Amino acid sequence: MDDKEKEGTGDIALEEMGTQKQEPKKEQKTFTVEEAVETIGFGRFHIALFLIMGSTGVAEAMEIMLIAVVGPVIRCEWQLGNWQVALVTTMVFFGYMISSVIFGVLADRYGRWKILFISFIWGAYFSLLTSFSPSYIWFVFLRTMVGCGVSGHAQGLIIKTEFLPTKYRGYMLPLSQVFWLAGSLLIIGLASVVNPTIGWRWLIRIASLPGIVLLLAFKFIPESARYNVSCGNDKAALATLQWIAKMNRSVMPEGKLVEPTDERRGRFKDLIDPKYLRTTLQLWIIWLGISFAYYGIILASAELLEKNLVCATGGGGTSKGDELGDYSEETQSPCLCHHFAPSDYQIMIISTMGEIALNPLNILGINFLGRRLSLTITMGCTAVFFLLLNICTSTSGLIGFLFMLRALVSANFNTIYIYTAEVYPTTMRAVGLGTSGSVCRIGAMVAPFIAQVLMNASFLGALCLFASVCVVCAVSAFTLPIETRGRALQQRK
Repeated sequence: MDDKEKEGTGDIALEEMGTQKQEPKKEQKTFTVEEAVETIGFGRFHIALFLIMGSTGVAEAMEIMLIAVVGPVIRCEWQLGNWQVALVTTMVFFGYMISSVIFGVLADRYGRWKILFISFIWGAYFSLLTSFSPSYIWFVFLRTMVGCGVSGHAQGLIIKTEFLPTKYRGYMLPLSQVFWLAGSLLIIGLASVVNPTIGWRWLIRIASLPGIVLLLAFKFIPESARYNVSCGNDKAALATLQWIAKMNRSVMPEGKLVEPTDERRGRFKDLIDPKYLRTTLQLWIIWLGISFAYYGIILASAELLEKNLVCATGGGGTSKGDELGDYSEETQSPCLCHHFAPSDYQIMIISTMGEIALNPLNILGINFLGRRLSLTITMGCTAVFFLLLNICTSTSGLIGFLFMLRALVSANFNTIYIYTAEVYPTTMRAVGLGTSGSVCRIGAMVAPFIAQVLMNASFLGALCLFASVCVVCAVSAFTLPIETRGRALQQRK
């Protein structure tokens, strides 16, 4: 009897075990960084990120625009020729070009935040040293080192891009132009007061202060979660995302953060992989042309004001140089010494404010027409306005043309920065942007010799060259193979 009961009990146990085996196991929910960023949404963290990382544009603009307002002063102090003034700008961008690739590779391998922090320390240190330059040669060398440091500031844009939800990237990234504008206006305003009073050396010291202050604010910004998961540090990425969700008073997706690790990060050869080769080559052409046009118009503005190359309709078609008599002979001197007047600074401020004039239209174009078509239109218009500079006009007309050109070249930069950060995956985003920034500086290195040397020999020839390059860029933008509007950021190649 007992044996039968045991057999019955055993049969029931076996049936239960069989039932348990047949029951399917519940799969654990998982999510990616992209899904977490979209779920958390936009909030207080992103506002803080926008203000702190955007402010890197203030520091960068002050360091880059510094040459435009210091150039006329050092020309007088050291009796420099046109090519020597142009060489200063060229060497700044040479330093930028060399280190931009290096910083890009290092950022993909060791983190965006670390490279950004190091670049700010580097830039501030050598900027301060520049103010003690005993000679022209030392000035050129130290500004070259500043250019090396400034090239790392692009990591701030990458951090912003990687934390922003998809639908906000097309709005928040172009608004960062406000900070570049603020830095440009600040350095011009300071130059108008400091240069005539305590001198250009103090102007450089004051210009280095924003970079030093920002170093203290970086501790509030975490490393990119996308970078952390790409190198296998899921724990740090999860902690960052949870902190952002808490700060935004939002929620995290349910489940476990799962993202494949990729050891192949920050490799230059990935940029010329067949999948990205055409995109990379066309981007390099566009970056080079945009930089050539942007710094060309900045330096040309200073040249037009310093040497009065544009003619005035009010004087019967005579140039301003002719109206000033003896001054026209001075403009032919290889070592022209002419300090900016207060009115010159005012014109520079007005034309610089043009950088934000088209921002609303640029944002609409980027989000509704797409990145490629928007860039094609603004590059084409840039070519047209370069040619319009040759029209014999009044000072007001010149200001209007310069205003529109600054607005258009600024819109070009807005769009190409966004497109480049979006088109490459996380594992090669920094090296992609860094390499593009490096090629971009080739255009910036050539621009001074066109705007400050060729323009004095052939005004129309220089304008036609600028316009032709813009047309090539417009064609290249229109034929880009990938449109990134509304596209999620890719994590892997």
